[in-house]
Amino acid sequence: MAYLDPGNVASNMTAGARYGYLLVWVVVLGNTMAWLIQYLSAKLGVVTGRSLAETLGTRIRSRTGRRAYWLQAELVAMATDIAEVIGGAVALWLLFGVPLLAGGVITGAVSIGLLLIQQRRGARSFEFVVIGLLAIIAIGFTYGVFVAPPDAGEVIGGLVPRFEGADSVLLAASILGATIMPHAIYAHSALARDRFTATGARTADRAVGIRRLLRATRWDVTIALAIAGTVNLCILLLAAANLAGIDGTDSLEGAHAALAENLGALVATLFAVGLLASGLASTAVGAYAGAEIMQGLLRVRVPLLARRLVTLAPALVILALGVDPTLALVLSQVVLSFGIPFALVPLVWLTARTAVLGEHRNRWWTTAAGVVASVFLIALNVLLLWLVLTGG
Repeated sequence: MAYLDPGNVASNMTAGARYGYLLVWVVVLGNTMAWLIQYLSAKLGVVTGRSLAETLGTRIRSRTGRRAYWLQAELVAMATDIAEVIGGAVALWLLFGVPLLAGGVITGAVSIGLLLIQQRRGARSFEFVVIGLLAIIAIGFTYGVFVAPPDAGEVIGGLVPRFEGADSVLLAASILGATIMPHAIYAHSALARDRFTATGARTADRAVGIRRLLRATRWDVTIALAIAGTVNLCILLLAAANLAGIDGTDSLEGAHAALAENLGALVATLFAVGLLASGLASTAVGAYAGAEIMQGLLRVRVPLLARRLVTLAPALVILALGVDPTLALVLSQVVLSFGIPFALVPLVWLTARTAVLGEHRNRWWTTAAGVVASVFLIALNVLLLWLVLTGG
């Protein structure tokens, strides 16, 4: 669900509207890296019975160090909330004319309800609710591609890595930040821990049980990211094929209006419904990750309602100030991009260590792939900063 939040929608839609098929390769590359990262995260939870945040909380000895690490992770979780609450608010405005601030409050309230399901009925019930919302999202964002399919040659051409100026690099960082979300790395290890703690992975047949679970996890991650990657690509292709060059379509509201005019009210309505489902489901996942980060690193549990109100505040302030929603969404994803290395580098390091995963530690090529992904993401962030600071 973290890979199909409103930040993904805004980044991919804006990229397609502004640059056509130019950044298709970024979506594909991001999804490929995401597969490896999410598998490593789930593997850590399955094998150790601990989340990434819990593991780091026991290994960072300094209280100051733990607090500093928690602070950056918490800021990333808040940036995630900004995207998801704003996305839900925009969708309610597009569908029902609900004012943005009121829509943000409604989105936050629904997310609390979803979290209560997770707390009281367990991870499995929570996942079933999210799967239902995922089905709505998939239909909402892919239907338009079948109505107005993209040019196959242009899609293939978009697989060639290249940029066109600083703004395209900014959008690439935004797409990657929306795709490889730091909070998803923390959340997946926690979900894997919660789902499998009481299974055969903790019995006398522990080794056999873990190997079986890891095989199932590879399939689980493959299917999930194939769905998410397809939907994300469809969003960009929908914009590239139908919105490129049309004024105002680099915003969610402009894209919605253009879709209604060019492809009909049904496509536009399904797009808005998909955006709403995306905001409602992903904000619950983001809040779950934030609570896990605090518990794992600081060993502190804050009441659900109090924590949710605190993390909702920045998004509601942005909506109250009248900041352009799409710009806020894109910039929030750039913040996420800068937060990726803080979660990814420790994850690769921990899963490569025999002391942590034993016989299930990464093979050398898996660690090498994780290192390459980490270096690429850090280099892209450095390039982005250089271009912004120099006006390139």
